[in-house]
Amino acid sequence: MATTRKRAVPGSSAVGPSAAGPSAAGPSAAGPPAAGPPAAKTAAAAADLAAAEIAQTKAALRENARRTLGVTGEDSTEGFRTLLRRHQLSVYPIVALGLLYVCDGFQGTALVILSPNVGAAIGIGIAGITAARAIGSLAATASPLPMAALAQHKARRAVLSIVTGVLWSITTLFTGFIISAAGLVVILVLDGLSTGSVYSLHVPLIVDNYHPSMRVRAVAAYQSFGQAGSLVSPLLVALLAGPFNLTWRGVFLALGLISLGITLVSVFLRDPGFGKWDTEQLRNSVHEAHGEGAQLVESDVQLGFWEICRRVTMIPTAKRLMASAAVLGLMLIPFQTFISFFLLQRWNLGASSRALFFAYASGMAAISLVIYGMVAERQFRRTPAAMLRATGFVLVAGVMCIAFGGFSPWYAGMLAGFGVGIALIYVLLPAVYIALMSIVPANMRAHAQALATISIGVGSLIGALLLGNVENQYGAHVALIVIAVVALAGALALSTAGKFIVADLDRMIDNVLEDEEIKRITSAGTHLPMLACRGIDFSYGQLQVLFDVDFTVDDGEMVALLGTNGAGKSTLLKVISGIGLPSKGSVRYGGQEITYLDAERRLRLGITQVPGGRAVFGPMTVTENLRSYGYSLDVSRRELSDSIDACFAAFPRLYERRTSLASTLSGGEQQMLGLSKALMLKPRLLVIDELSLGLAPVIVGQLLEMVKRINAGGTAVVLVEQSVNIALNLVEHAFFMEKGEMRFDGASAELLARDDLLRAVFLHGTAAGARS
Repeated sequence: MATTRKRAVPGSSAVGPSAAGPSAAGPSAAGPPAAGPPAAKTAAAAADLAAAEIAQTKAALRENARRTLGVTGEDSTEGFRTLLRRHQLSVYPIVALGLLYVCDGFQGTALVILSPNVGAAIGIGIAGITAARAIGSLAATASPLPMAALAQHKARRAVLSIVTGVLWSITTLFTGFIISAAGLVVILVLDGLSTGSVYSLHVPLIVDNYHPSMRVRAVAAYQSFGQAGSLVSPLLVALLAGPFNLTWRGVFLALGLISLGITLVSVFLRDPGFGKWDTEQLRNSVHEAHGEGAQLVESDVQLGFWEICRRVTMIPTAKRLMASAAVLGLMLIPFQTFISFFLLQRWNLGASSRALFFAYASGMAAISLVIYGMVAERQFRRTPAAMLRATGFVLVAGVMCIAFGGFSPWYAGMLAGFGVGIALIYVLLPAVYIALMSIVPANMRAHAQALATISIGVGSLIGALLLGNVENQYGAHVALIVIAVVALAGALALSTAGKFIVADLDRMIDNVLEDEEIKRITSAGTHLPMLACRGIDFSYGQLQVLFDVDFTVDDGEMVALLGTNGAGKSTLLKVISGIGLPSKGSVRYGGQEITYLDAERRLRLGITQVPGGRAVFGPMTVTENLRSYGYSLDVSRRELSDSIDACFAAFPRLYERRTSLASTLSGGEQQMLGLSKALMLKPRLLVIDELSLGLAPVIVGQLLEMVKRINAGGTAVVLVEQSVNIALNLVEHAFFMEKGEMRFDGASAELLARDDLLRAVFLHGTAAGARS
């Protein structure tokens, strides 16, 4: 078994002055200079060793680093199309950014040509046009740095390029509508500001999209688009003003529409990230040189937009608050329309009288919000649960007041009932929002707010359809009863949210504190496990199958995960690989949290699973299966073919069956094909579910030898195995699960001595054999 590799971190010691004074014998008795304190020697030696190691590493990797950056020392190069095919790239980024470059020049070229027409129409001369263009140029000069700042922390260059392309298309179009010098200046400033993306983002985006061996040609091709634009733009103006006989306003309108249409070609442009082809590989090469896996950084595991949305909707309190928001949407927006018709039909109020009523209701709501803010603040400080429970009662009270106003035979009673009822209902919005904001991390609050707003919108749509039909068929009074029933459902959702909010608030706090603590101890050089699952709960619907499970794996380690069928072993593997998301707990990989990261992103981080009996695509051939595994890698076709050849070399039987459908393979052959995934992907962590299930001992031996080989290459392995003897003879560290709980975590030799645990496995296997 591969042992855990830990890197020593050079330490340092603070050495103060010696406590002893000068020698009693005086200066004449002084001998040779005494050696410094041992701690100082150790610190100095460690510093020298670290400096030497840094210099050694740089010297050793410098040549390969140059090659990574495209500096090979050779003057020959392959064809552009050949390199595109090899690295599985396309010319689309060049075309998309080049077309944006062309469109960027439309407005400036047209203004130069049509300056006399524009000046005469808005009443300014050459000096005025020149001054306006100078201001626009100043904006264009100042804009690249802000654009760079917007993209420096997150790879959003493609989005910014598309958005600014749309912006300058709109400014080109609206140039045709200017009627004054001030309007011209505004248009030119907006156009200049949007031009900043061309000057600061386009070329870096081209560079990061293409392999270093083809970047110069890629940038040159992009620049050629710009030169083509200098030719096309005046010709286009001439065509529009000549044969098409458009006025100067028509020319700008046409150019704006053409620019907008061309900009839409770039909507599929994506940012590949910073330094995909060079910087990332240089950083990884340092760790590879020391036998370490690639180091994760926070940006590698930051949740994407949809991952954050999914995370928010998994919070128990958030689910109930979203339902409450939908109820509010059902009541507030359609209810306002309903009231307007009710006032007309029941009280014969005209437009102005109805306007005064809504002004009165808004004033009541404003007053209630001020009062509620003070009351709810105190409730929230005491406990958020109290605030939500009180809000549920407020909702019920508000509906009762509205019902009173709707059924009241007196106008004053209607005013009082509706006014107080609407005022009470409106205080629900800040309650829902503040509760929602308090249980999600700061970077997810905008998403939570957006989801709550969507819930309100969905509720309003349902409410409009529901209340409209009820009112048409049964009258306004029945519609009020329906509103009351819906409000009670909303009050119930708010009350149940109060039961969960404290736990969800604590969970959010724990996550933030854990993140910061991990950063602190890793910055101090403390060793952390490669994989750490802490306090994992998991449920299938209402059935909970994992209970507070802890599980850790270190770099290069091979561990066994044992237990009876139904103990939760496969479910834990799903949580590790991202196929299943826990309802509680955290999963950390390389010190970074990946609990809610999508499975495909975990694969790119180096986590691969070989599921038991489901590791192949049955309708595809062996070769097609291997290619499908390889598509997860960002490699050339040649490298993919080499990886497939390596799999065939490891498993000659697969080569013999390479054209056969995977569904026709034997169980052992299918497991060989599944293990080939690990050979191709070279993961940092491999989780294998039931490798030997139903296989002959000879086949099992071959597969286990391959697992040992994979582990010896530095890959950590988690092996879920039905055979206790096989597992414990293969590993030194074992975990044992029973009924969704982790019952043992320690040396495999110690587990062999636990008859109370192993008896369950053996007895279970014996019973299964008797039934068969």
